[in-house]
Amino acid sequence: MASAMLSTAAVATAAPIQASMVAPFVGLKSTSAFPVSRKKIDITSLATNGGRVSCMQVWPPTGKKKYETLSYLPDLTREQLLKEIDYLIRSKWIPCLEFELEHGFVYRENHRSPGYYDGRYWVMWKLPMYGCTDAVQVLNEVDNCVKEYPTAFVRIIGFDNVRQVQCISFIAHKPPGY
Repeated sequence: MASAMLSTAAVATAAPIQASMVAPFVGLKSTSAFPVSRKKIDITSLATNGGRVSCMQVWPPTGKKKYETLSYLPDLTREQLLKEIDYLIRSKWIPCLEFELEHGFVYRENHRSPGYYDGRYWVMWKLPMYGCTDAVQVLNEVDNCVKEYPTAFVRIIGFDNVRQVQCISFIAHKPPGY
């Protein structure tokens, strides 16, 4: 009887053998077997333009006024203005003309609080040109505005009537001396 109990006890404590057992995870392998290679960063080995690196200043900080979009470029020619206006019309924006007689740029005169600027709002030249499909019509209105007010800054604005926002604004005419 003792031998029968012994054999059943031995069978009961034996773990069942499964054919699909996977070895347990024991952690990542040690990196001590790999050689240590530390490279010293040398800035002279980086890409170069063939000489000393030289940066160009894009806007002089004094003596220049920043007007609107494209103000960092030279004045636009009539052909370039036509292309910009054509882009505005192709984008389905409504052209509008505004002019300013005193200051063609943002300035602070009446109030010094952050975010407040005089000169943000200009006088509108006629009504926005709803339904305009020709860039020449807009340029003719610029010419009419300049004829009426020769010392004025004139800008062209493009309004998106779906989103109800101003999408583009650029100077079309600066008075002589600017």
